[in-house]
Amino acid sequence: MRFDLVDLQLFIAVADQRSITRGAERSNLALASASARIKGLEDGVALLKRGRRGVELTAAGESLLDHARLVIHQIDAMRGDLAGFASGVRASVHFLANTSGLSEHLPKALAGFLREHRDVAIDIEERESTDIAAAITAGAADLGFAAEHALPDHIERFVFSEDHLTLVTSRRGPFAGRRQIDFQEAGACDFVGLTSATALQVHISKHAARLGMRPHYRARLRDFDAICQMVAADVGVALVPEAAARRCAKLMPLAMVRLRDAFANRKLVICARSFKTLPRPAKMLVEHLRAEAV
Repeated sequence: MRFDLVDLQLFIAVADQRSITRGAERSNLALASASARIKGLEDGVALLKRGRRGVELTAAGESLLDHARLVIHQIDAMRGDLAGFASGVRASVHFLANTSGLSEHLPKALAGFLREHRDVAIDIEERESTDIAAAITAGAADLGFAAEHALPDHIERFVFSEDHLTLVTSRRGPFAGRRQIDFQEAGACDFVGLTSATALQVHISKHAARLGMRPHYRARLRDFDAICQMVAADVGVALVPEAAARRCAKLMPLAMVRLRDAFANRKLVICARSFKTLPRPAKMLVEHLRAEAV
């Protein structure tokens, strides 16, 4: 099999679009040229099953897609690192994290790493844990910070911290005298939540739907401090990570009620496709985070 980077990028586009025509358009190639490149890749082995509704990958195609994503990710990382030399930053790590990680668990640890390694940059992006798992599997990121329950077995990980979703209410609000509660018991309450696109809010909404709940949100905000201020003012109740609840309860008139639901108990992990094969800057960050793990 002979191929170049254009072939690999085209194959990824075709696989993502499930169409040679749309893959060619995404790759800015003429259809005839794209078809010829795909045929060249398929010399001796079928990679695609063609049908009236588009194409599907064969087992060989799935294998090629997996390797192609890794190759393109490594090429992008190389380009980013070389660009970093020109800007004075010598290397970067692509890091995906869920909402709790970005707001409560990672900032101090990442700040310490960046202070010690001034020639490394961290490109950090918020994603839902299931999306992080998919990106790590596809080789689209170096490291992830996610809830362990969302990860398939083949992804390597170590526990960084534990988190528990907690219901917060004002001290004169509903359930203020309770120690524990089932999420469904709060279904009739007004809620204050994160914006709907936030990874943690997606997680909460999925479990609410499974319970047949349709929570009514009076306000949606972008951070836990603002949410807790609304709750303290008796606007509604909220589900927030226990770490955020404890921090805000020191400053605001809040009551904390532990959720009994299984989805509220989360082990938060640092994950990678393979820790041994990470680029050196990412390995350095892993070593730092292992030392910072609770």
